[in-house]
Amino acid sequence: MWEPYKRGFKAYLQLEKSLSENSVEAYLHDIDKLTSYLEQAGITRSPKEVELKDLELFLKWITELGMMPGSQARIISGLKSFFKYCLMEQITSADPTALLEAPKLKRHLPDVLSFEEIESIIGQIDLSTAEGGRNKAMLETLYSCGLRVTELVNLRISCLHLDVGFIRVIGKGDKERLVPIGSDAVKYIGIYKNTIRVHTPIKPGQHDILFLNRRGAGLSRVMVFLIIKELAKKAGIKKVISPHTFRHSFATHLVEGGADLRAVQEMLGHESITTTEIYTHLDRKFLRNTLEKFHPAFK
Repeated sequence: MWEPYKRGFKAYLQLEKSLSENSVEAYLHDIDKLTSYLEQAGITRSPKEVELKDLELFLKWITELGMMPGSQARIISGLKSFFKYCLMEQITSADPTALLEAPKLKRHLPDVLSFEEIESIIGQIDLSTAEGGRNKAMLETLYSCGLRVTELVNLRISCLHLDVGFIRVIGKGDKERLVPIGSDAVKYIGIYKNTIRVHTPIKPGQHDILFLNRRGAGLSRVMVFLIIKELAKKAGIKKVISPHTFRHSFATHLVEGGADLRAVQEMLGHESITTTEIYTHLDRKFLRNTLEKFHPAFK
């Protein structure tokens, strides 16, 4: 009953929204969860017959299954997109998700590393090894450009415009953006590319990928996570650290330095400024210091 609608929705996400395959699959998985519930509950309704009360019972069902609020909110977002598509295609005459409330989410901000802590982590790299030279270039780039880990491991040589100080990044939904790159990152990419990478036997189809493992293939996201975790341990840093911590720290340091939020949004590749605001959490000490410096009542 739902399959033709799912196929239409899939085509819409791929062709009109230009979403990545992973994003499309995630949206379809949300719809599959709803149809599984309707089937188990013995509710035989097509998309145009689904009502708000059906969706509220579905939410109750996934809550009782132990699904976390964050996962529930993501599923609701998927359902809203589906019924928006149905409304647009005149499959339905009303949107049953219009009054559907998502669970209230606490914003858990990741730990921020100070510039000194980032320097300390990068300083643990053994530059006498080939992997060390690669890791130095990689982490300098990660912090300098505020990349997502997927963007880092997929970074291509053809996207480097180091002579003018920019790299071309392919982000979520295959959207491209130009990001400035710092001189240290440029320097160490040059060293890695010209003295280390040239001696790596490269697998077919991997010649344009910048950062390679010792077998000549692109690095996995997990490998970058493990490299950073090990270096943080050596540096004696106890915070919960991942590649994303570098991205969050990049944004925080920019804002603390007085960068315009719109510029940070552009560099991070965020569609919405609201998302950028999450990354640019400023600690109380910084806010107090700013008040003491600029507010006349604090002089």
